[in-house]
Amino acid sequence: MAYRVDGVHLYADIVNLEDLLNVTMIEGEMCHRRTLRFLNLHYRAVERILANEDAILVDFHNQRLHSVVAKPYDDEAKRIHRAIAIGQMIMDVLARTGEDADHPAAKVRIGIDSGLALAVNNGRRGHREPLFLGEPANHAAKRSGGGKAAGIYLTNNARQKIGLAKVTSEDAAPLTVDEIKTSQNEVNLVSTVDKVVKDWEADLKAHPIGKFEFSAHTPPYAGLDFERLSVAATRRQDAATVYADIDGFTKFVSRNIADDLNAKHVVRALRVLRSELDAVLHTEFKGRKVRFIGDCVHGLLIEGTCANTNEEETISNMVLCAGGMRSSFALALKKLHTAGTNASSLGLQIGFEFGPMTATRLGMKGDLIRCSVSRGVLTAEREQGRCKGAETAIGAEAFKTG
Repeated sequence: MAYRVDGVHLYADIVNLEDLLNVTMIEGEMCHRRTLRFLNLHYRAVERILANEDAILVDFHNQRLHSVVAKPYDDEAKRIHRAIAIGQMIMDVLARTGEDADHPAAKVRIGIDSGLALAVNNGRRGHREPLFLGEPANHAAKRSGGGKAAGIYLTNNARQKIGLAKVTSEDAAPLTVDEIKTSQNEVNLVSTVDKVVKDWEADLKAHPIGKFEFSAHTPPYAGLDFERLSVAATRRQDAATVYADIDGFTKFVSRNIADDLNAKHVVRALRVLRSELDAVLHTEFKGRKVRFIGDCVHGLLIEGTCANTNEEETISNMVLCAGGMRSSFALALKKLHTAGTNASSLGLQIGFEFGPMTATRLGMKGDLIRCSVSRGVLTAEREQGRCKGAETAIGAEAFKTG
């Protein structure tokens, strides 16, 4: 089932996550334990804000939050003002939710855009996977990922909707203090920073996070059950991680979102192509999907034993897996075309890396979110991002080790 949703998309990137992963020379257990606790602390605080303000939590993927402000339904400018006020509250709260030098406060960069998107829900087995596809989600994500400077960054589209002037560089023009204050005065948020922090502290006291306990999974990753993972049962070992992203999908959505029949073709293409990528990883190469992130698949792959990863075989199979993904993707496009869905404009960007990997679930009890974060995960995502639709990029560690 898919719906058109006119809403404001807010992305929040924790820009100092990579700094936390690099506080030690060696990417050891202490580094990962600090990073996972850091994320868990901040996930809890942000979930509380979004629930209070009736905003839609779409996804938390490592350092990146995606949420949607859909109300009030009849006032786009008011929705944008609400998103700005919520974004500032997230920044203010996360500035106070660090515990100590090992678990610092989060520095946050917010990206916001507004418009029509296609909402799809692919939830299964209690693993909720809501998606919002289209330009506003994509453009908001680009603004939040457009640099390391904290602040709230609007697209020119969103700026003009609330009476602000266009800027030459959207990624270099954060809202001013006065502009943010104007938005805060336009809306009445239920939350206050002090109340959110107080409730967050009370929740931590009542439901402490505990210590992350690491153990290795016995290969292959195809047998890894994410539903059994938690703070006390987190997997950690050397492995390969991959990001496979459908190139050109945002434009594909934009061309087809206005028509009901064409929108169905968008959903069909997404489900078929992502399922093919997942099947290659899981069935043919015994890897494991961590999660779908919009039109992207994030996965893990390992060869060897519980005690020792076979580095060369792992990387070799990851190369073959990338080739298999590309081959199956091309075949799926042909089959879609035969079935009446022309998605020939789409391509596939693949990036992968090798190194110490984690696999766990974070967040509030009853609504835990899959997480795999490490230096290698961030590198694989960057490598994928610099590819064109027919390219695969290999991370430096994978290249050197394999």
